[in-house]
This record gives sequence, C-alpha cells and structure tokens, in this order.
Amino acid sequence: MNKTYEVRPEQSVELLKELHILTRDGKMNQDSRRKLKQVYHLFQFIEPLLQAVAEDHPDISLVDHGAGKSYLGFILYDLFFKLVARQGHIWGIETREELVTRSRELATRLGFDGMSFLNLSVADSIESQALPPQIDIVTALHACNTATDDAIRFALARKAHFIVLVPCCQAEVAAELRKTKGAAVGKSALAELWRHPIHTREFGSHLTNVLRCLQLEAHGYQVTVTELVGWEHSMKNELIIASYKNQPRAQAAKRLETLLIETGLEALAERFFTNKPTIAD
Repeated sequence: MNKTYEVRPEQSVELLKELHILTRDGKMNQDSRRKLKQVYHLFQFIEPLLQAVAEDHPDISLVDHGAGKSYLGFILYDLFFKLVARQGHIWGIETREELVTRSRELATRLGFDGMSFLNLSVADSIESQALPPQIDIVTALHACNTATDDAIRFALARKAHFIVLVPCCQAEVAAELRKTKGAAVGKSALAELWRHPIHTREFGSHLTNVLRCLQLEAHGYQVTVTELVGWEHSMKNELIIASYKNQPRAQAAKRLETLLIETGLEALAERFFTNKPTIAD
C-alpha cells in the first residue's frame, strides 16, 4: 500500500469516521482506502490554488456550491485551513435543509469554526448578502444541470481568483439541440454530430463544457480541462480549473458567439454571455 493513501497524523479521525473513510472502530478496509485515495487525488488539484491565495493573504474565502454533505469543504478545512489558513473561511451552499443542519452540527463538534453552511440554491446565492462581495475560490463538484452555470455566474459576480468545476447531469443544451435539430441538419453537415438521439445527449454534454470554458476565457480566465481520475463512483469526471489571469478576451468571446450560432443555440446566449465582455476588452 502506498503510504500516500494512509491517514495523515494531523487529520481528524472523527471526521474520517463521519465521512465513512474510517470504520466506526477507526480502522480501514479496501473501500476506505479507495475513498481516501479519491480524497487525496482531489486535494492535490485544489491545494496549489489554496497555497497561491495564502501567499497573498491568510484569510482565504472559499464557497462550495451544491455541497451536499459538505464532504469537500470538511476535507479542505481538515487538510489545509486548520493548519495553514486559520483565518480563512469556507461556505457550503446546499438546498437540502437537513444536510445543512447536519453539516453545522458536525462543524461545531469538530471545532471547525471557519465553516458556515447556507440553505440556498446556487442561483439565490448570487445575490445573497450572507456571502462576502469577493471570494477567492469557488468550487462546484457534481452540481447538476444548470447549477454549474449558476456557480460560474456566482464566481464571475464575486470576482473569484480560482474556479474548480466537475459538471454533472447536463441536459439544457441537449434539449435545445433537439429543438433546432431539423433546421441545423439541413444547413450544415456538422449537425450530423448530434442528429441521432444518443449523440444529441453526448454531444450536448460535451458542448456544454466547451461553451463554459469559452465563457470563462471570455472573462480573462486561463482554463485547464483534465480528468478527475480515480473518482470511480461517477462517470462524470471532467475537471475544469479556471485561474483569473486577466487574459485577452476578444477571441474567446467571438468563438463563443460563433459556436452558439453554428450549433443553433442562440437562445442560450444570455446564459453563456453573462456580463458579456465587449470585443474591445
């Protein structure tokens, strides 16, 4: 067994039990080791972003959208915030009130004072006064359908330095492709990419993430797309990491606009052109 996947001395045993990474008697089995491997694998992508912010200021702010049981937030707090950024704060955004209550209770038991949990939708959080006007890092792992797009809108509105997304259950673009399929097939051979129903679904999912990447680039972000390998429990494991670099925006904005037109998705322009940058930017 690679020691990389052993419990670290500084980790909270109680938290690992709550997350079912350790058994109730504090031991590990094969399933536990697999879960711990996943935790460390995800953490290795986010830790450099946290370090970069910490070098600038210690009071790191992170918002995790579609938090669920706040698995990600608790792990980040346990492995980084309580050791390196005690002045930092993590907000978990979740619509299910019972999960918000459970997370609050767990944070209190663990003494994780720098964690807060809000019973809000991702869309409602965009205008929420309960969150700071500027956020350093925004995460949204497996936020279903348009919740990922709302998380992007939130990140843009709050001027996030870093955005980490694992999109899931994307149906909106595929639904629009179905509506316009007849006209598109007659206009361009490229429409063969989504003419058959199964291709419509698969191409719609892929196209959604392509549009999201262009949207972020059109706002000055540098975007990296990779695979969250080792996350075996889900087929949706495309990982998008965006870092604000104030990069040139015009070409990405133009390509986004062109792609929407060529795929017959003009009706979705408002979603992907939130706070649309001017070509002169």
